[in-house]
Amino acid sequence: MIFRPIVPWELNTVLGQVRPDPSTTISAETVRSRLATGEYRPGWIWVAEPAPDRAPLAVAIWWGSPADTHPSNLDALFARSDPARAPADPYERRAWTSRATTDPRSAIAAALLTAAHQVFAADGLTPPPDYHFFLPPDWRDRPEVAASVAWRRRAAEAVGLHLSAERLRFERETDRPVPTLSGRLLFTPEPDDEVFVDLFRRSLPNSMDTMSTREVLLIGAEAHARREVAFYRQEMHGKRSWWRIVRTTTGQVVGFAIPSHNSVVPVVGYLGVLPEFRGRGFAAEIIAEITRILAVESQADVIRAETDRSNHPMVAAFELVGYRNRTRRLVLSAV
Repeated sequence: MIFRPIVPWELNTVLGQVRPDPSTTISAETVRSRLATGEYRPGWIWVAEPAPDRAPLAVAIWWGSPADTHPSNLDALFARSDPARAPADPYERRAWTSRATTDPRSAIAAALLTAAHQVFAADGLTPPPDYHFFLPPDWRDRPEVAASVAWRRRAAEAVGLHLSAERLRFERETDRPVPTLSGRLLFTPEPDDEVFVDLFRRSLPNSMDTMSTREVLLIGAEAHARREVAFYRQEMHGKRSWWRIVRTTTGQVVGFAIPSHNSVVPVVGYLGVLPEFRGRGFAAEIIAEITRILAVESQADVIRAETDRSNHPMVAAFELVGYRNRTRRLVLSAV
């Protein structure tokens, strides 16, 4: 068995394995489009093939921003349902059998991920990238979706992606009026990034955002705040002029808002409420203002947002402003 990244000329053969699947929204057209933007690269698309010049038995596709040196997350994993031939090389056999599962797709996918992770690690990428699934809201109640996730999840867990978080992806059409919830808050521009770094750091204690909490444990609050502000400033497509400091009418700083835009659509981005002002419904008012800004500035038909499934106050805030859950993002990670 051969595990390797592809070369550009064999893209059509690889795309033959990228078939409609309930575990992912990735299509052959998506792959071509993201290769053109630099979000996918040949070195981030790996195949498992039984022998040279044979059709792949599995394909793994990682994503990263065009400015990234390493991939950020695994976007899609495909494998043929027919059993794969066992590896011939003795060392490879040990790696394979140590991760064997009952589904041959899980086994070959785990072996493919193992090989890719080893190369990524040798190039300085540790821990390995997370695996992101984009699923319908009722995916657990749909047997075909749950089964499609299950064998992929077993493969991911076999290579150490054993922690999971589930996020709700919301959408709101921009042609709908944005509710005016109160006149309690003022939203003002602030040109100094350091002000946002400070407010970001101060908003992190007792945060219900799983990913932020994880990052704080790994690198600390200050480093995480700086990383996020730099990400929205340098890598996202939203305008810096959209960012706002949030104050009460008496001048007390409540939090901040960073409306943004990814490579496809405008997004709520990030908002923070300082701990001493939580529980007063300010999050919904900040989301409403972000929505107004994006509806005017982006000229898009829809705005997207995400929050953890377990973050009930934020879920309620999005729903109050008229956002509806359209998709769930299941994230599997090593740390």
